Amino acid sequence: MDLVFRALVLFAAVYVLLRVVGRRELAQMEPIDFILLIVLGDAIQQGLTQDDYSVTGALITIFTIAAIQVAVGYITFRSARVRSVMEGEPVVLIENGRVLERNLRRARIAADELAEEARLSQVTALSDVAWAVLETSGKVSIIPKKS
Repeated sequence: MDLVFRALVLFAAVYVLLRVVGRRELAQMEPIDFILLIVLGDAIQQGLTQDDYSVTGALITIFTIAAIQVAVGYITFRSARVRSVMEGEPVVLIENGRVLERNLRRARIAADELAEEARLSQVTALSDVAWAVLETSGKVSIIPKKS
């Protein structure tokens, strides 16, 4: 039972950590991010199993984390309120060609990054964007104005 409790606590802690890091950062992982994940995984493993190196302990931990993931997925599928808490809400960055600076700061996105996203969507100027939305996946959706 100790392994199950630790798995629950560490799952919640890592989930909160990943939400704090931000969706934009997670969508664009750099090599340092992969190193962090590897080190984080090793640290979590030691916290999960402590001195238990048995196959049974590992299986209990793996199945507990899998069960948590399935339960969270089901609950977020069934409840819009829980989904908004767990996954967040899309953030509008540009509305009718006007950059919403407050939302850019909140999402920690520089105007240069937003301009790059627009260029990748074949839009030359931010004033030509009808909508730019930071999706819950971390990607920026660009909808150009109609010509």
